[in-house]
Amino acid sequence: MHEIFIQNEDQRAILESVRRFAEEEVAPKVAELDAQQNPEDGFSWDIVEAADAMGLRTLTLSEEYGGLGVDSLTTAMVVEELGRFDLGISVVFAQTLKLAQIFEKATNPEQRERHLSKYRDDPRHLFAIGITEPETASNYFLPQRAKAPYRTFAEKVDGGWVVNGMKHFISNGNVAKTYLLFVQTEKGVPLHEGSTCFIIEQGMEGFTIGRVHDKMGERLANNAELIFQDFFIPEENLVGEVGKGHGVLSEFFPQSNAYAAASIIGVAVNAYERAVEWAQTRVQGGKHLIEHDGIAADLAEMRMLIDGSRSYIHRAAWLADNQEHGWDRSLGALPKVMASQAAWKIVTRTLEIHGGHGYMKEAGIEKLMRDAAAFLHSDGVNRTLLLKAAGFLYD
Repeated sequence: MHEIFIQNEDQRAILESVRRFAEEEVAPKVAELDAQQNPEDGFSWDIVEAADAMGLRTLTLSEEYGGLGVDSLTTAMVVEELGRFDLGISVVFAQTLKLAQIFEKATNPEQRERHLSKYRDDPRHLFAIGITEPETASNYFLPQRAKAPYRTFAEKVDGGWVVNGMKHFISNGNVAKTYLLFVQTEKGVPLHEGSTCFIIEQGMEGFTIGRVHDKMGERLANNAELIFQDFFIPEENLVGEVGKGHGVLSEFFPQSNAYAAASIIGVAVNAYERAVEWAQTRVQGGKHLIEHDGIAADLAEMRMLIDGSRSYIHRAAWLADNQEHGWDRSLGALPKVMASQAAWKIVTRTLEIHGGHGYMKEAGIEKLMRDAAAFLHSDGVNRTLLLKAAGFLYD
């Protein structure tokens, strides 16, 4: 299991099942799906349905709703294992597993019964979250500094709210059936003071899907625009309190950053394994690459970066569920920064170790580079997350 620190036999059984699923259902399809020119065609419902059949899609739901109720640490391990086979597939399920987990905590009993039962019973039901906007991206990571509102605005009317605006770069945006949507409900104040969270569903009148973004990497996951034109949301779809949407994010999403970090460290593990295999078989200067001191030192550093990043991820994921044992809010920002920087270094070093062969597409390193680049920006630009963490540590 790539030296993942497994605490108990339940975790081992879950990870072994996830690996079998990925080997049988994901690995054979990755190259073809990644090569599709139309970004929508990179997504596979066959993989989603196979994941549902083995219990992956509902893993984080409580037993009451048909899941296993796995904790955040185990979920991070699962997300990493998926990322080792393909980053896009890891993102599809990291988003859905996270939002199922959060949905069960943040919503009221009526909302849970109405929406989680649909999710449980539909093998093609995925979740998404609508936050990022064209002009409001990093603002929600640094709300006190940015002092900016969401551009997407909800006006109060009888029985609910009318929303106009758009979101973009939304993971699972075009394929999800249920969303948590964050919009501005009070003018003249920044988003951390005047935003509200709502539950919405695809197919509701006034809500349409815009373009599916044509990304450099992570192509087995779709990101899309969400467009709202006089879109009515009924009162019963309000999550929490009006104007307290940012509180929903800060209270119920502590493990989000750890899951993003786990996805990208899976890519790093894939690259490292390729580098080791190549170094053990390729002969240069009369001996295997791994017998050259420079290459051996590179491989050792790559292993160190993976182990260090994984330990940080596991600490953040465990403390997200056990905050009384030492959670600090920088753990909701820094693990993804560390893991993505490590992954980028490992993938580029893997390319160098492979030499000219690594530059050829058939080697598979080119895809890993495209994927690794995604999380230098995704789930928060790294520089922004460092500033966010600095605010927690030093303000």
